[in-house]
Amino acid sequence: VQLQASGGGLVQAGGSLRLSCAASGSIFSINVMAWYRQAPGKQRELVAVITSDTRINYADSVKGRFTISRDNAKNTVYLQMNSLKLEDTAVYYCNADIKTKLRLPPQHYWGKGTLVTVSS
Repeated sequence: VQLQASGGGLVQAGGSLRLSCAASGSIFSINVMAWYRQAPGKQRELVAVITSDTRINYADSVKGRFTISRDNAKNTVYLQMNSLKLEDTAVYYCNADIKTKLRLPPQHYWGKGTLVTVSS
């Protein structure tokens, strides 16, 4: 199983970006999908999480600006980021709990990360 994130880049403050993360491989089901980020010199933090039944939670710092969604048919999670701020600059990682077979417990997978740089 692999998670491939894309969509990062350089954007001016106030702008928007949309991140995507597609899971591929031998997948039976995906429960939780999430986005984390890690800014330079800081610990990795949870940005947003969405369950298979679309329960959603956001970090307080992104509420009202970011929207997480998923396409179960494509095994893909998205993060729409609007009104970007300088402090949103970070490497963004996707994360998912994936079952590869019915009788196996879900395992935690990480994507390699995509860099988002917000400039003034």
